[in-house]
Amino acid sequence: MKKVSLSGSLRENVGKKDAKKERRNGNVPCVLYGGKEQVHFSVVAFDFGKIVFTPETFLVELNIDGKVHQALLQDVQYHPVSDSALHADFLEVVEGKTIVSALPVKVVGNSPGVIAGGKLQQKIRKLKVKGLIENLPEEIKVDISTLKIGDSIKVKAVQPENIQLLDTPNSVVVMVKAGRGAAVVAAEDEAVAEAAE
Repeated sequence: MKKVSLSGSLRENVGKKDAKKERRNGNVPCVLYGGKEQVHFSVVAFDFGKIVFTPETFLVELNIDGKVHQALLQDVQYHPVSDSALHADFLEVVEGKTIVSALPVKVVGNSPGVIAGGKLQQKIRKLKVKGLIENLPEEIKVDISTLKIGDSIKVKAVQPENIQLLDTPNSVVVMVKAGRGAAVVAAEDEAVAEAAE
């Protein structure tokens, strides 16, 4: 899993008034949980962007006033109008303890169905997984090199090593639908076959 460093400062006071003050000063109020105790801190909003506005999942090395924690970003609350981050929750990663995270899906290979004019549709962009941090990959690869028009790959067909998938087994991850070009080719093939008969 990719790593990124983030610096934060402990919050002296916790509450709505203090959170508003932090936001006015260009910071994002955060909480770190999952360890021995909850830690309330803030991160500069500009620095925070590098882990939020990306499809990737990072192991975050949080340096809070000199004390370093390994963590995963769990949840972010956004402003309904400006889309700026209002609050973030981090889960502390403890060695030997299983964690739940969402990992990006990367489609690999060339689908015969797409080459024939079909349209590739990715239904799931991230898969929810459970496992030890050392076993979590940067991404989950889904090979589409056998997909023909009308075929799909479901969650149960994706089998990453040493981690458990938590999404519904029958949910479609990726599929190839018939495109306009593919429909025309199929109709022409049908007409040629009928004429031959």
